Amino acid sequence: MNYVGNIIRPPSEHASLILQVTTGCSHNQCTFCGVYKEKKFTIKPLEIIKADLEEVQKYKIIYKRVFLADGDALIIPTDQLVKIIATVKSMLPTIRRVGVYANTKSILKKTLAELSELKRAGLGILYQGVESGNAEVLSRINKGATPQAIIEAVEKVKAAKMKLSQTYLLGVGGKEYSLAHAQDTGKLISQSVPNYVSLLTLMLLPNTPLFHSEIAGDFTLPSKLDLIKELKSIIENIQTDQNFIFTSNHASNYLPIFARFPVQQAEVLSQVTHLIKNFDEALLKPESMRAL
Repeated sequence: MNYVGNIIRPPSEHASLILQVTTGCSHNQCTFCGVYKEKKFTIKPLEIIKADLEEVQKYKIIYKRVFLADGDALIIPTDQLVKIIATVKSMLPTIRRVGVYANTKSILKKTLAELSELKRAGLGILYQGVESGNAEVLSRINKGATPQAIIEAVEKVKAAKMKLSQTYLLGVGGKEYSLAHAQDTGKLISQSVPNYVSLLTLMLLPNTPLFHSEIAGDFTLPSKLDLIKELKSIIENIQTDQNFIFTSNHASNYLPIFARFPVQQAEVLSQVTHLIKNFDEALLKPESMRAL
């Protein structure tokens, strides 16, 4: 496969074919993210994508899903992305769903008609990196989105009848904004109600501005206990009767959770509350087992 640099994908796409159709991220300015710092954003030529698909054909592996990497494949012009999806489905006819990372800006750049066209072509799920529901935190991490813009993007995705998975970052507000970050994140989830909500935990990488902010004393990562308190506050502030999957089972998380909200919300909240009252680091995932 013609992979350029390190490739990441959502945990739920672990069994999918990972097909790199762009390199890097079109935004690539988030202060916490070091994944794409060494890559310049480009859209791969269709000929290279076809060559990768021909290689996949040789392996005789039956894939039902494909994830189009890298960081923001939705930014590809709609006609070009439709052609890529059509090529994938033509060369791998067992594919039933296509997924991509999609930042808020790239969603809003698409018209509802374009998103609907992509849905018809086979694009079934978007993974939206939200990170926080707090406007100040979003500004500080240079996310390039506001809570209102995020809601507008969500409404557009839902109108196009696509599935939506949102990710949020525990700890991204630092110690200073920990409580506000958690409270507003719970409230934004309540307004968005995507199909899936995934919480990750911030891990500071040496090639990121946020890492250097910590070194300079301008950013302080919340303690393990405070991160669990953020988790509790997020859950407390989610108020909706609509069903969605809530997880914090990413490799970066200290406390793995997989639950159906709101059905299991009270049960999960009780579990987290009990952990806070009887806090013991031995009950958390060991640091050596955490990863991005």
